[in-house]
Amino acid sequence: MLKENQKREVINLAGKRLVRTRELEAQGVSRMQIRTLVDQGLLRKAQRGLYTASDARLDAHVSLAEVAVRSPKAVICLLSALRFHGLTTENPSDVYVLLPVGIQRPRITNPRLEVFWSSPAAYGAGIDEHMISGVKVKITNPAKTVVDCFKYRSKVGINVAVEALRDAWQKKKANATELWKIAKLCRMTNVMRPYLESVVS
Repeated sequence: MLKENQKREVINLAGKRLVRTRELEAQGVSRMQIRTLVDQGLLRKAQRGLYTASDARLDAHVSLAEVAVRSPKAVICLLSALRFHGLTTENPSDVYVLLPVGIQRPRITNPRLEVFWSSPAAYGAGIDEHMISGVKVKITNPAKTVVDCFKYRSKVGINVAVEALRDAWQKKKANATELWKIAKLCRMTNVMRPYLESVVS
């Protein structure tokens, strides 16, 4: 049986952010006790090995936090980043993530992942950290997201890339200098030049 003060600590922690099974075990809470808290309606199982307090208000982008907790090197990108930045009305069912070359695909089945690999230089550019459900989540910034849409246009479609560029420009979420800098790094200048010139002019 968990002591009342232990129970309060667990619920308080899970009310602030997603917590992993191993974090709770490190605090002396057994797996059986975790299951009991779930059965009592005090904890809610968000995903396998991830819990939150039953009355916690989950962020609309909680699936991104779930991926970040289970795969710290994953960077949210492409359609998922567009959605986060308000640059698309679509709500992709999969979470799009970017990893450096050489890193294995995360063993995550829920939410489903669309995984892309990038060179270390391109992978490390244009990344911001955002707090989602108490978890630090790495997400490509608007400029990098737009450039990535052109880079992976065969996967997301050129129309999505062009629309993302126009939206980012109109909503002042990325300027020409930022876009061009990332485009150079990702070797997308020739592809993007006509579209960028049409938007800027």
